[in-house]
Amino acid sequence: MAMKAIVKSVISGDSLLLRGNPGPQGQIPKERVLHLADIQAPRMGTLSRDDEDWAFESREFLRALTVGKPVSFTSTHSLPTNDDVPRDIGSAEINGVDLASELLKNGWAKLKEFKRDPTEEDLRKKDIEAEARAAGKGVWNPHGPKARTTNYMMPTDSQTFITEWKGRPIDGLIEQVKDGSTLRIRLLMPDGDHQFVNIALAGVRCARAGGKPGEVSEQWGEEAKFFTESRLLQRYVKVHLLSLPNAAPTPFQAGATSSAPPSASIFIGTVLHPAGNVAEHLVSAGLARVVDWHAGMLASGGGMERLRAAEKVAKEKRAYMYANASAPSAKSNGTVVNGASRSFDATVIRVWSADQISVVDRETSKERRVQLSSTRGPRVSDPKQAYWAQEAREFLRKRLIGKHVRVHVDFIRPREGDFEERECATVRYGGQNSNIAEQLIEKGLAAAVRHKRDDEDRSPDYDKLMAAEQAAAAEARGVHSGKDIPAPKQPLNISESAHRATTFVNGFKRMGRIPAIVEYVAAGSRFKIFLPKDNQVLTLVLSGIRAPRTARNSSEVSEPYGHESAEFATRRYMQRDVEIEINDADKSGGFIGALYYNKSENAAVTLVKEGLATVHGYSAENLSWAGQLYDAEAEAKQAKRNIWKDFDETAEQVVEAPTEDATGPLKTEYLDIIISDVRTKPQFAFSIQILNTEGIASLEKLMREFSQHHKTVAAPAGFVPKAGELVSAKFSDGQWYRARVRRSSAIKKEAEVTFIDYGNQDTVAFKDVRPLDPRFRSLPGQAQDARLSFVKLVPSESEYHDEAVERFRTLCEGRKLVANIDQKEGQVLHLRLIDPTDPAVAQDPYASINVDLVREGLATVDKKGCRYLSSYPAMAKKLQEAITIAKRDRAGMFEFGDVEEDD
Repeated sequence: MAMKAIVKSVISGDSLLLRGNPGPQGQIPKERVLHLADIQAPRMGTLSRDDEDWAFESREFLRALTVGKPVSFTSTHSLPTNDDVPRDIGSAEINGVDLASELLKNGWAKLKEFKRDPTEEDLRKKDIEAEARAAGKGVWNPHGPKARTTNYMMPTDSQTFITEWKGRPIDGLIEQVKDGSTLRIRLLMPDGDHQFVNIALAGVRCARAGGKPGEVSEQWGEEAKFFTESRLLQRYVKVHLLSLPNAAPTPFQAGATSSAPPSASIFIGTVLHPAGNVAEHLVSAGLARVVDWHAGMLASGGGMERLRAAEKVAKEKRAYMYANASAPSAKSNGTVVNGASRSFDATVIRVWSADQISVVDRETSKERRVQLSSTRGPRVSDPKQAYWAQEAREFLRKRLIGKHVRVHVDFIRPREGDFEERECATVRYGGQNSNIAEQLIEKGLAAAVRHKRDDEDRSPDYDKLMAAEQAAAAEARGVHSGKDIPAPKQPLNISESAHRATTFVNGFKRMGRIPAIVEYVAAGSRFKIFLPKDNQVLTLVLSGIRAPRTARNSSEVSEPYGHESAEFATRRYMQRDVEIEINDADKSGGFIGALYYNKSENAAVTLVKEGLATVHGYSAENLSWAGQLYDAEAEAKQAKRNIWKDFDETAEQVVEAPTEDATGPLKTEYLDIIISDVRTKPQFAFSIQILNTEGIASLEKLMREFSQHHKTVAAPAGFVPKAGELVSAKFSDGQWYRARVRRSSAIKKEAEVTFIDYGNQDTVAFKDVRPLDPRFRSLPGQAQDARLSFVKLVPSESEYHDEAVERFRTLCEGRKLVANIDQKEGQVLHLRLIDPTDPAVAQDPYASINVDLVREGLATVDKKGCRYLSSYPAMAKKLQEAITIAKRDRAGMFEFGDVEEDD
């Protein structure tokens, strides 16, 4: 009785492997071998023997005629089974054509000798064979088969073979399906030889199917094998060899393999049938999983994208392997994570390592520390990775610090051991929306993390990251170069001690601006600076300002706005390329100087303008940009920014003289004054009180109440006065006065103050300082800083300087005088001092103490500091006459002859 089956494969020109139809619930169909009766074809070769002549061509004829097609067959008798597969001898037809007769007709088989009396059918087949022999068909071809070598073993030098044929399409014939994704293929080489290779389908892996009797298959292994066999076995395909089986290099992970043995047992490649890529069909059917580390081989051509799309289809259908797949993780969706936006625009403010950065959300100003998704950078702690760790960190710093980026949080990595919970994100920047992790990996400065098979917490660009790593390995970039580079040397800390720092100061001064990188921000005005050219680090303290102190540990308390000042400096300057200027060194080894960002921005001025630092008058006096500091502080006060939030402008007011042109003469205006304080350090100066105002009377009343108030008030516990703050302070005479703090030392527990009603200065212990009660703030300070118009006392290095100061005190200190304001420089009045008791004043309108000091050889004309002198020609003439008299009388500094005057 005739039976029907599908030809699964052709064993040789006279033998077929048949299979039935799938059973219920997709059961794998049974198979049997059918040997065609009465004919014999050349035998195919094996590992141990060569092909007989015409064996491949004979089999090829029958293969092309039957594989994958239905046949009718009849079994004449059975043979012993082989590996539990039934074997029969019989006949078969396809579309009514007898296969044995067709083989004889085309010369691809011979009749066996009959051991029986020939029948009519036997005689007919003999005639067919005779015709084929006469025509020289098939095995009867008198010229014999074409010379060919068939290599049944894998290439001996696998790496050379891959290098030669990688990416080049080769025609192949599928000879065996070991499991759904592992094939044995006969490559038809261009020179005519045949090369057998084992191929693992790139990008996928199927469950293993049992290959030996009794060997148990993995779940879905037989189904996957049948899926591939029914579509590809003994079909012609295009093969693209891609790689040896070694996983892509993972230089920062344990168990990394970066090289393969010379002779491999399998290659990785793609197999393309005219109907498509079987790997994609396997995945979409739920019979194969995607292999992540193959992404590097497939991503460039879109292969991984197609596999991911197929995987999505299988999961949606819950087919086979994905029958019990869980729904997509909720933490991978939505717009909010941990109460914050999942996608947001940000500015990068710090690079922690090769795979971690801190950003500030532009909308909320919240700082967030993120890990680059699916990325692992080299570690500084590993000597073999330290060099590359530094290179990777510097790459990120140059690309990202201060830049606008787009951040998408892909997943949250939970707390594990010593590692805190971390937001893992994809960070994109620039006009091309580039993924910084992909660029980092492509340069060989990081690796893609190998996720577990079912781990969905990964970068959405994971395949691109794998492709970038493969490209870096192929080009031997970065860590893939194989270079053994020693760990970078630790930078020399030149702020280790005051002695060491001092030796560098003069050299730094000569260099002017020095390129540097802000390594760390310790406080608003204190920075750790790295000098890359010399591999040095130093502490830089900004000169001219004082920023509020920040707590150094949990037991300390930050001064008001100390945290805000440090945070502002961190966000603006941390890890930025800057320039520094050094002026001096302090007693702890810190360098005092300036920091410039973007060539022109002075960090000290910026901090003062933001109200996050105050001008330190003593250190600012000799700075070329002191004016910028005072202007910035005035702006911050007016805007009531930060430190100046509760600033009381009325308490800062002083009696101001009218201002006119900066160098022109002012309108004559005589004031009654008293000189309240004379100072010689850091240079000669004095303060006055203006008597013909209501302020003095108000001051007398205030001081009476002030004295009563301080008999009962006590200092608040732990009070620490701050620079710029208005306070009550006890002077050396035992009385309390209103004062402003110039600077404060928590270590010495003392403050330098200026008494705002008298102008004198003193250093006062904290125990003698109180916060200024609000009711004593309304009256403006009555002391006004002043200097002599047109002249200056002889310099401090002159032997007559002490005599000149003493003479000034004798003529002026504590006496009521008349003064004319000749010019105003900021808050400093330039005064012509007149003694109303001097008889010469009545006859000479230009008589003054200023002229007297010049005539006595104790002062000189100040042409540099008093540029307005030319606007007072009569006064200039009077001063010249005074110089002539001083020289004639050899007075003061002219005692031993002429002295060169100031230009």
